[in-house]
Amino acid sequence: MTTLIVHPATQPLAGSVPVPSDKSIGHRALLFGALCHGDSHIAGFSHGEDNVSTATCLRAMGVVIEEPAPDELVVTGVGLDGLKAPTRDLDCGNSGTTMRLLCGALAAQRFRATLVGDETLSRRPMMRVVGPLRARGAVIEGRPHPARPGDVLAPLVVGPLPSGRSLTPLEHDSPVASAQVKSALLLSGLYAAGVTRLREPTVSRDHTERMLSALGVPVRTIGSLVELDPAGWDRRMPAFDVTIPGDISAAAFLLTAAQIVDGSRVTARGVGNNPTRTGILEIARDMGAGLAVESHGERSGEPVADIHAWSATMCAIAIGGETVPRAIDEIPIACALAARARGTTRIRDAEELRHKESDRIATMAAVLRAFGVSATEHPDGLDVEGRDGPLDPADVDSKGDHRIAMTATVLALVARGPTRVRDAACIATSYPKFVATLRALGAQIDVEA
Repeated sequence: MTTLIVHPATQPLAGSVPVPSDKSIGHRALLFGALCHGDSHIAGFSHGEDNVSTATCLRAMGVVIEEPAPDELVVTGVGLDGLKAPTRDLDCGNSGTTMRLLCGALAAQRFRATLVGDETLSRRPMMRVVGPLRARGAVIEGRPHPARPGDVLAPLVVGPLPSGRSLTPLEHDSPVASAQVKSALLLSGLYAAGVTRLREPTVSRDHTERMLSALGVPVRTIGSLVELDPAGWDRRMPAFDVTIPGDISAAAFLLTAAQIVDGSRVTARGVGNNPTRTGILEIARDMGAGLAVESHGERSGEPVADIHAWSATMCAIAIGGETVPRAIDEIPIACALAARARGTTRIRDAEELRHKESDRIATMAAVLRAFGVSATEHPDGLDVEGRDGPLDPADVDSKGDHRIAMTATVLALVARGPTRVRDAACIATSYPKFVATLRALGAQIDVEA
């Protein structure tokens, strides 16, 4: 088990660094490349374990994916009806995005596929996506959830859709804004005999809609309503070239480290600045963080910017409402900002965090307390009381959650002694070079196998 020994920062963090490419866009580029006709070229691909899981599953269904260069892929599309029955289980690793999006793509296939995951993914509830897919005729079975009657867990067995049957139209009101659920249902809508119409309480990240629209799929959005109407569409998507921007979720850890280590100035280069993903920037600005966004226009339909951050005095705020879906993956690192802000930050409307790689509300509360920061759990969030001066050295278990491990590493930079972050190998799921990047900025981190 990998353990990080993180030493307190003895000097400001400084530098300009790239971040891994956006894994949300990477998943979608792989999937749509596989369902297109022709060779799609993906530049800036991240080899984080989650994206690799999606590529591995697609290869198991007959999709040819070549790597002409370290960060480039060529995906030879097989069209909507060209996927082949896998000869083994499709291993999604730790990636909930892989599992849920593949459910949508497999819902209309005439073969059976079994989706499995690691121990952590196998504890994550799946009925939120399985239920609406079943409602439109998909055949999906899962393992009963022991604590949530009616819910299911992986392994998920998808298909086959009986011969002569098509997926039906679907009108679905999602109780929670979820890009994974929305994307899975839109993927199934590519095969459906009728309209797919989805409503969310607030707008979740829109990478799927942007990519489908660019490929000529008849998708339209009005606020939080998304509609895919295949009438008159020829069911063909052309091959494409895409350069994936940097992941704002990864950048958030570096930007937060710059906020809390006195005197620091850090730039994250080439970061995706999609407005459905910038909740963390708004949270930081509202707290008074030192932050500037230098726009560089669009790259393959996604806005891109360099983001500059520097240490500043911050004040507590309330975080909730429509900001939360646009910062759902960054709420753990927002807790690190809250730990150094004056006053008590109140986070609400984030019940979704209880169903991530770990129960992130409970796990972050425990992490904060380990550093001597007062944190109070609520059903849908937590209260974090900011603390001046050095934090307590901590011994933290990540619970196999990469965002918890990285948040603890950032907090450890302002402790008064070395901190141990246990079970840190999970960081590779999204940011394989995280430790190396922090070291390049001036942090001192040791790794124990």
